[in-house]
Amino acid sequence: MSETQFAEMATRWYDQNARDLPWREPDVGAWAILVSEIMLQQTPVVRVLPAWRAWLARWPVPAALAADTPAEAIRMWGRLGYPRRALRLRECAVALTQRHDGVVPTDLDALLALPGVGSYTARAVAAFAYGQRHPVVDTNVRRLVARAVTGLPDAGPATRPADLVATEELLPVEPARAAWASAAFMELGALVCTARGPRCGECPLAEVCAWRAAGRPAAPGPTRRPQQYAGTDRQVRGLLLAVLRETVGPVPGERLDLVWTDDVQRARALAGLVQDGLVERAGADAYTLAGDRRLI
Repeated sequence: MSETQFAEMATRWYDQNARDLPWREPDVGAWAILVSEIMLQQTPVVRVLPAWRAWLARWPVPAALAADTPAEAIRMWGRLGYPRRALRLRECAVALTQRHDGVVPTDLDALLALPGVGSYTARAVAAFAYGQRHPVVDTNVRRLVARAVTGLPDAGPATRPADLVATEELLPVEPARAAWASAAFMELGALVCTARGPRCGECPLAEVCAWRAAGRPAAPGPTRRPQQYAGTDRQVRGLLLAVLRETVGPVPGERLDLVWTDDVQRARALAGLVQDGLVERAGADAYTLAGDRRLI
């Protein structure tokens, strides 16, 4: 199977099976795509959809978000999880406004230089917003390529330079077709070539998949278990942030004491929020969201 055939088989499937998602509409701009890519990190599509629509309705351009406070970005982020992404997205909006006249740049290096924009996000925006030829490699793409091309059950825990090279070799030469193929690879990995319960019978690459031909060998070593949430510092941080998001003005420490009974864990979680720049002290024993202007 040639690289061209791989991409053609994937894109034919994508043409018929792609999910109808608003950030894939042809008239959606680069800012909206950038917001979607940051929100979708470690977060299911079903949770991102309402948050993405609300975010773009309030801040349709980077300058609008840059003019607002970090606190409002955190509030709008709601319960998407990993709220530092809200701060990074606002920092990115400030940089876009100051450096690029409020326009998301087309150049990959300029995208990589933006706060909160890493290798994956920069390439995703360049490909999906501007139709450029770049390997867009997330966990799903890495798994798809590892299985279909090399016969491995998984690609390992982290993206390597070799993953970018392997994926780029599968892309068509023409930039717009390459960008379309990148979207197809991601969708196949997300919907069909899943980590658990891959649906090989529905995969357009099934007949040429090296992993399937090898009998679908399991990954060596213990199976990675999903991260637990209940009882973790992440849960406590979320409970503390929920109180601060929903309160106008400084929140007394005694009010925050009510959200979790373990004093040591609660204090550790609160200190972590302050250290991460999500929360600020407001007096001796009161707290607000970072940069909150709604003080009384």
